[in-house]
Amino acid sequence: MQTFIQSVIDKYAASTVRLLDILRDIQAEYQHISSPAIELLSSQLNIPRTQIISVIEFYSFLHASPTGKYDILISDSITDLMLDKENLLNYFASQLKLTVGELRSDGLVSLNNTSCTGMCDQGPAGLVNGYALTHLDRPRVDAIVKLVEQQVPVAEWPSEFFQVDDNIHQAGLLLQAPIQAGEGLKASFKRGVQKTLQEIDISGLRGRGGAGFKTAMKWRFCSEEQETERYVVCNADEGEPGTFKDRVLLNSYAHQVFEGMTICASIINAQQGFLYLRGEYLHLYQPLLDILEERRKLNLLGKNILDQQHFNFDIEIRLGCGAYICGEESALIESLEGKRGIPRNRPPYPVSQGYLNKPTVVNNVETFLATAKIAVEGGQWFADIGTEQSKGTKILSISGDCAKSGIYEYPFGTSIAQVLEDCGATDVLGIQVGGPSGTFIDISEDQRKLAFEDLATGGSFIIFNQSRNILDIVKNFTHFFAHESCGFCTPCRVGTALLKKQLDKITDGHGSAGDVVALEELCQLVKNNSHCGLGQTAANPILSTLERYPEHYQKQLKAISYEPGFDLDASLETARRLANRDDAGAHLSQVEED
Repeated sequence: MQTFIQSVIDKYAASTVRLLDILRDIQAEYQHISSPAIELLSSQLNIPRTQIISVIEFYSFLHASPTGKYDILISDSITDLMLDKENLLNYFASQLKLTVGELRSDGLVSLNNTSCTGMCDQGPAGLVNGYALTHLDRPRVDAIVKLVEQQVPVAEWPSEFFQVDDNIHQAGLLLQAPIQAGEGLKASFKRGVQKTLQEIDISGLRGRGGAGFKTAMKWRFCSEEQETERYVVCNADEGEPGTFKDRVLLNSYAHQVFEGMTICASIINAQQGFLYLRGEYLHLYQPLLDILEERRKLNLLGKNILDQQHFNFDIEIRLGCGAYICGEESALIESLEGKRGIPRNRPPYPVSQGYLNKPTVVNNVETFLATAKIAVEGGQWFADIGTEQSKGTKILSISGDCAKSGIYEYPFGTSIAQVLEDCGATDVLGIQVGGPSGTFIDISEDQRKLAFEDLATGGSFIIFNQSRNILDIVKNFTHFFAHESCGFCTPCRVGTALLKKQLDKITDGHGSAGDVVALEELCQLVKNNSHCGLGQTAANPILSTLERYPEHYQKQLKAISYEPGFDLDASLETARRLANRDDAGAHLSQVEED
């Protein structure tokens, strides 16, 4: 073990900012990061073992205790649950003869749930040793079980088990005619990089990750910082349930995304870029490395790009390890530096103090895709489409109860009704726009528009028909936020857990009218006092459905004024066992006093 770990440390030049890469490699070899491995890393990297342990505990794809040689995770996204994922998971467990959440006694296989894997258009989905599994059903599960029991290497499994389709159903400005490699850079250099920045400003392009900050303004702020060392970061950590557009863009439009990053580098004078790729997209890692190498051979990366003297820029891919919070730009930067993905206090913002405290531009995959095309076509070409405040187009990931799940590109200002018609959605109950952190709207709101000034979205668009239970949806989203809280601030760490508990009490039929009032008050506390966007939006599923479907909550209430949220007597069971008592005096009763 010592020889292997030393080789991994040497591979990453004993750099502490590469800690996640080092831990990923060790886990891939040994199925976990053991105490001796932690001790060795602590000694060789000169960092406290407690820091390494805290990083391992923070990321869901890192483990201090063994997982199986075949580590199978099944997506617990709402779209997978809608496809009977729960019964499929139980069937999987029965066929493998193990309990969900545990390592089988022979150490061969482990099975557990995981958050959304970005395969919402082709579920039920999962991962095996980090690689995507799609279109899971009982026959496919039977085949996988047989492969596991025969200990067939994952690399030799049938390729159709891992097939990930783009499912592009509607292309617009950006998707219908991708640029050729180098075309955007050549146009930018011919025009002049500062004039290209002006064209991006004219285009009105705003960040496509959901926040909507003006792209040209962000790049200008960064370029004006006094520091000479600057960085470009592409945020490809799309962890929002129901979002998978970045997966498609990196699969089929990666050249254009990398081109956009390189144009940004020329404008802000950066020499290093990073693509932060979510761990669930491991299947894209090697193909993207190959594309980067191709771009180096074409002189589109490296030294003196396209013969531009002193313009040296390259891109490195860093893999995430399963943490939704790392979609937040400052948490992503912390992760890039080999730390836990805890959001930073802001200000300062990344444009002035980002990666390694140097000026850094962080933009979404779709944003860089758009900038490369704007460099070719000009700003007005983009600005002519959309609304006054929302220029251009938006790429949507559409899933749920519709005939054609997949990718759709629309001009901003398009109505929800048009989207529903195009994807074949009927008998609609409601739509979750922008993922769990966004807004749940009723079908009566189908004339609302996709736009920053109306329904802003990072791209997630989940449709639910009349057969669905609103409270089941809200419960799934609320549990998701409680699981994904980074734990940094009390309002989110404690608040999301309390939201989960209070909502469960109501959905399980033990709530009263007072519990609904308390739930709403708790929502406001979490929303208004949390440190970052996760906590600030964690209550959205409850608040938006309470507003639109109060009757669904009322139906679950018991005809009582109060019922305890937990069983006091049951909570004393451990104390009774330790005291070896089970008499009446060792029990408590909970009754409501007049």
